Amino acid sequence: MTGPGSSITHVSDTARWTALHRATESARPDALFRDPLAERLAGDHGRAIVAAVPRSTRNGWWLVARTKIIDDAIAEAIADGCDRVLNLAAGLDTRPYRLDLPFDLTWVEADLPALLEEKTRLLADQTPRCRLTRTAVDLADPRARGAFFDDALDGATKALVLTEGLLMYLEDCDVVALSAAIRRPEVAWWMLDFAGPGLKAMMNKKMAGMLENAPFRFAPDNGLSWFEDLGWRTVHAESLLAAARRFRRLPPLMRLAARLPQPDLRHPGDRPWSAVALLAPQDSADAASRQGSTASSESLTS
Repeated sequence: MTGPGSSITHVSDTARWTALHRATESARPDALFRDPLAERLAGDHGRAIVAAVPRSTRNGWWLVARTKIIDDAIAEAIADGCDRVLNLAAGLDTRPYRLDLPFDLTWVEADLPALLEEKTRLLADQTPRCRLTRTAVDLADPRARGAFFDDALDGATKALVLTEGLLMYLEDCDVVALSAAIRRPEVAWWMLDFAGPGLKAMMNKKMAGMLENAPFRFAPDNGLSWFEDLGWRTVHAESLLAAARRFRRLPPLMRLAARLPQPDLRHPGDRPWSAVALLAPQDSADAASRQGSTASSESLTS
């Protein structure tokens, strides 16, 4: 890798970026999580990507916060009866190997063939803590996507679908189609992260060379309301800035920004902003009562 323009050649390469930040966090004495496989998976390519990003975004605090929030949400879902996890665009995620999971939990990873083959090879000497399967699938293909969900959810009664680090690279119409595919009786939760328009503009400008092959696309003006209008109910949502402040992972300048009033999760405006949300399907009562109000079970942190 000779420069920032050549570091990310495909969206899949962002998985190496994320893996290196998991490795960096794991090396801390006060680590929020431990991922002993992350450095192996990041490799030289991951190190080149992080070395090439602008210094102001090299800390990776938002990736660390996102990882921790999702770890905790999965643990809570399992305690609440989750019997299957589907990780879409799973990349180089290692949760089946590092989380404390029931041995009989079925965990399904889906991604493009080349990345799954590489991951399988690199982790060939490792044993997952649950029933792990991997499926090579192009989730943009409606027929392949439908067949994948039919097979992956067969026998499940309370599944969690995870789309970590995926939606921002999709067009709005693709997110609509994915939402419709996920809304099935077997699915109890959808765990996702998304960016606001301000972050999309900032990242595509600041990292134009690096993100040329993986630009940010999806960034709804109305934040959480965009998903709620598609028939989802917010169980919990938190901005990554607020989460990183809570976890004490913000760099000094960002600590000042975190003290300012934060954007509304449903009206984020133009400030750079991103969040993680746990959604559940609305029932008819949810849909009838929303009309701009918030459900009593909802937890929002901005």
